Amino acid sequence: MAANRRPTLADVAREVGVSAKTVSRVLNEDGPASAETREQVLAAVAKLGFQPNLMARNIRVGGPDTTVGLVIPDLGNPFFGAVARAIEDVVGERGLTLLMGSSADDPERERALTDKFLARRVSILIVVPSVGADHSHLKSHRTAGLPIIFLDRPGVGLPADSIVSSNRAGARDGVAHLIAHGHHRVGFVGDLPVKLYTRRERLAGYRAAVQEADIPYDRSLVANAHDQPGAQAATAQLLDLADPPTALFAGNNIMALGIVAELARSKRKDVAVVAFDDLSLAEALEPALTVVAQDPEELGRSAAATALARLDGDRSRARTISVPTRLIVRGSGEQPAPKQAEFVTRSR
Repeated sequence: MAANRRPTLADVAREVGVSAKTVSRVLNEDGPASAETREQVLAAVAKLGFQPNLMARNIRVGGPDTTVGLVIPDLGNPFFGAVARAIEDVVGERGLTLLMGSSADDPERERALTDKFLARRVSILIVVPSVGADHSHLKSHRTAGLPIIFLDRPGVGLPADSIVSSNRAGARDGVAHLIAHGHHRVGFVGDLPVKLYTRRERLAGYRAAVQEADIPYDRSLVANAHDQPGAQAATAQLLDLADPPTALFAGNNIMALGIVAELARSKRKDVAVVAFDDLSLAEALEPALTVVAQDPEELGRSAAATALARLDGDRSRARTISVPTRLIVRGSGEQPAPKQAEFVTRSR
């Protein structure tokens, strides 16, 4: 056998001196084989480093693979990393292996990934939907019993279980916290695209908070970005307004990084900040960052548990599970509004 070639079933058979069919019977435990033959086959497998092709076997016998397919928008986002780790922990207890791919929030790439997972006959499919994606092509698979779970955002065109954070309520709580500290000019820096489910829900929470405080909604205080440099530029634009915000609400952790960077660059310590999503170094900032924290581990656990229940035969109607957020007070959101800003607000 060539040194750079992966060992095959035929190599194992040749090593033992039996047929490939005999090796297959031993490895799959689907036919008679003596104890001596079994011992020799397993020894050869270990010696050669042979790895059975489980995908090929499962396709051949018509059964599902022992894998879970997970499609997320960004492999580099620590939020989705924490979600994936929690899913892996739960499904791993059932002997399932997690396979993961990034859609880059591109509907076509998402479709290509799901098709690859379906071709592999995954036992479970979990998808963070991309903006503009249509999931009606998954109907036949769900009807056939494949557990399909939408995570972080609901899917489109397919009634399936969705596991989401309480985005609207969390954003409302965060903005209300700023208003309670005297801020009537609160800027919102949200993610792009504007049709993104989480962005829409968090903006709705922002609007609910200002409405409940009898503060007129000001469109000029709403900015958008898709990455940290964009959020930094958006923050600079908000602070350059003739009547600038005295507080800022970040729509996610990436927006928060841009806001913090711009406030540090401009040496602005008088602007209060609350962010949706926690940051690993939030407590190391000065002041430490107040956040509306999601629970990515619970999102992952809930998605995995729901999928496993479906795998075990749960045929109840599709449902949406909302995982609560919590406000973590650290200092940046408690910065009081400047008295001049309060006076201007009262004078309107």
